[in-house]
Amino acid sequence: MNTTTTAKRRYRGTGVEERKAERRQLLIDAATEVYGRNGYRHSGVKQVCDAAGLTQRYFYESFSHSDELLIACYEQAARRLREENANAAQAAGISPAARSKAMLLAYFQSLKDKPLIARLLLIEIRGISPAVDCAIDEALKATSDDMARMFTSPGQKTDLSDELLLAGVLGGVIHIALHWMATQYRAPVEEVVETAFKLSGSLLEV
Repeated sequence: MNTTTTAKRRYRGTGVEERKAERRQLLIDAATEVYGRNGYRHSGVKQVCDAAGLTQRYFYESFSHSDELLIACYEQAARRLREENANAAQAAGISPAARSKAMLLAYFQSLKDKPLIARLLLIEIRGISPAVDCAIDEALKATSDDMARMFTSPGQKTDLSDELLLAGVLGGVIHIALHWMATQYRAPVEEVVETAFKLSGSLLEV
């Protein structure tokens, strides 16, 4: 076979996959905003596609139904938030208390700065389907693992493997965030962080 022809086919194939990936990302980004603004239950495929600037046939190129797109939006948003939190904690040094406060500050500041993402992560995601609930559970487990890792000093032998305590602290932080959101972020973020730190402090004392 002619090597030029082979190269063209390979290039063409790569281009097709790249464009498909780009369209998928456009849908995820558009859906994140649409779901965050209007609510998942009040948003259809057409709304998402219109926001992405794509026809509906491209939706089914990447997703079989809306729940799959919601999961993709949630996983992307949760992963990015975890990365921001982890980076903030690592930049705070080796003190578990300092890392805890830095992680909490990054978390609550991000929720305030990105209210549509906050609504997607904490409000619109619950009670949709077992598959969505599974994605939530996996993200929460990853966050718990982050907390256990970040709240322990290098070489420290403190056991933070108590899953019940980790789940309780994380659940409490989430409920503080939900209350804060319901009050339109009325309290200063520093005050919210201090309140949440009282919970996370129980991990530091384990």
